[in-house]
Amino acid sequence: MKKSINLLITFLLISTYHINSQESTDEDYIEFNDRKNIVHGVYLGFSASYGEIEGEDTALIGLKLAYVANRQFEVGFGMKAFYSQQNLPGISISNDEDLIGGYAGMHLEPILFSKSRVNLSFPLLIGFGGVGYIDGQFDDNDEFNENDYDWDAVFVAEPGINLLFNVSRFLQLEAGVKYRFSSKFNIHPSGIDRINGFSAGIGVKVGVFNLGKNRYKKKAPKRE
Repeated sequence: MKKSINLLITFLLISTYHINSQESTDEDYIEFNDRKNIVHGVYLGFSASYGEIEGEDTALIGLKLAYVANRQFEVGFGMKAFYSQQNLPGISISNDEDLIGGYAGMHLEPILFSKSRVNLSFPLLIGFGGVGYIDGQFDDNDEFNENDYDWDAVFVAEPGINLLFNVSRFLQLEAGVKYRFSSKFNIHPSGIDRINGFSAGIGVKVGVFNLGKNRYKKKAPKRE
């Protein structure tokens, strides 16, 4: 009988200690559903596009660095360079002048269906750049004279629509169509004065789209 009482007392002491320890642990942590938490991300993106300026073939390459808020909105910096085969006559030293340029600025992109593997987004690039003509037949034997090449500043707004494919937490692919609006520029009276036009392309984003550990407890703030 005495042994049974001792065992019972020992069991109660162990149980009381365990309960107090558990309560102390629970007070230090808050349970939560990680899927409902706000997540953050950051990535570096590369893109290649094909389009037109004044009906002529145009190739574009792009680079962007952006922050992703809760997989629903992107904000960052974007830049693009382009080459347009205009074949314009009589602008400078030859009869085969092509248009080149680039622009950079703020990248904004709201995202729909962000919890699905395939998302729909609406990117917008707003910025400034420069455009100019270059001799399409220029070779190494010709002497370069910068006075033969005129440049001008330009403002650009480029909205679009994208499909985003979430390959993994660290990799995302995109494909979409954009339209480029620009301010007028004046390089030569017989040349074009805007770089408006459609482009379609693909891109890859490399980074982390869900920063932080996926755990179901986090430390509670200390009580004063």
